[in-house]
Amino acid sequence: MHTTMRGRLARAVGRFVLTAALLAVAAAPAHAATTQATPRAATAEIPPGVSAGIAVYDRLTGSFTEQHNAHTPFRAASVVKVLIALDHLWNRGPAYSLPADDRARLDSMLRASNDDAARHYWSLNGGSSIIDRMSSRLGLVDTAGPPAGYPLHWGYTALSAADTVQTYRWILERAPATLRDIVMGNLRASTRCGTDGFDQRFGIPASFERPWAVKQGWSGFGPKSDCTNTTATTTASAAPSVTATPATGTKAAGRMADVDLSRPALHTTGTLGADDRSIVAVFTLHPQDTSFGAAYTATDRLVRSLNVPGATPRAGAWFGTWGSQVQVRAGTSTTSTPLTKLPAGVEVLVGCQKQGQQVTVPPYTNDWWAYLPLYDGYVTNIYMSSPDNKLPGVPLC
Repeated sequence: MHTTMRGRLARAVGRFVLTAALLAVAAAPAHAATTQATPRAATAEIPPGVSAGIAVYDRLTGSFTEQHNAHTPFRAASVVKVLIALDHLWNRGPAYSLPADDRARLDSMLRASNDDAARHYWSLNGGSSIIDRMSSRLGLVDTAGPPAGYPLHWGYTALSAADTVQTYRWILERAPATLRDIVMGNLRASTRCGTDGFDQRFGIPASFERPWAVKQGWSGFGPKSDCTNTTATTTASAAPSVTATPATGTKAAGRMADVDLSRPALHTTGTLGADDRSIVAVFTLHPQDTSFGAAYTATDRLVRSLNVPGATPRAGAWFGTWGSQVQVRAGTSTTSTPLTKLPAGVEVLVGCQKQGQQVTVPPYTNDWWAYLPLYDGYVTNIYMSSPDNKLPGVPLC
């Protein structure tokens, strides 16, 4: 089965995919996920080459367990959709009711990060004035609309980890119950895939068991990807032809001056634990030309290092992968229903393994399959960066 040759080449390819894209975040032999049952000291581990803004707030104790560059503004990417949604719902009355098509659009924006929906609301409701209104309403101090010259780029809104925590605190602790239920209900129903085909299950949902509610953000990885298996509504009405007014105030100019608009960005935000005990906001920027899979891996590693009270870390072992278009299937054969595709070169959590159909990808042959609990499906071990056909330290299914 070419086990020795396969092991050497798999490790080499795995290292190349991740190292070339993200400095020292390389494909490595498997290592078990660390499981912590009790809160611990702040220990954020930021991968080399990554810039991060981090805030973890424990609502039970009213204190932060993690803060790193918490007030540094990052370009918000799709995280700003929470503010766009709050603004659209703000003056709807105690029922916060919307016409059916508008409610479907709002749900899709929050659950599946629908960009068409965000463009619609951004133009309909005045562009950067949305950010000015919400900053005033929620008491945000680091937030500003896109810079002059980019009035329609809602994703260029400046947002910090601290202001993101403040936003979630307002939703959970001060918002009318109906409004809170609409927003948080959608974030709890976040789909695996965004409408642009990017896998949304990085960071918080990759690292911790439910209950969680998340709004993710990504930018700089291309216009679309190939994640499948989403039930999100993808239809949105065309945005009306309204020109948004760019932010021109001193606050906006000052906040946007140092915001990086070019490096690949990957953000994970939301709540974790019973009664939304912890609020987590992690904003990351990665070296130029970093692949989505490498950024996904680096962000997951950072989030797994955080002290998040009330959250349960996922159990299992993490392995690097190699190859692209790698299918996750419902069973251990190539005829089993395809569920989705892995981001190229991503590190994955393996819960157990079992023998199934023998698969050949020259020069390798392998009949072992890894069960990936995050996807509730199987991948042939051929694509695991491990020296042997059978993954070390992984139990049988």
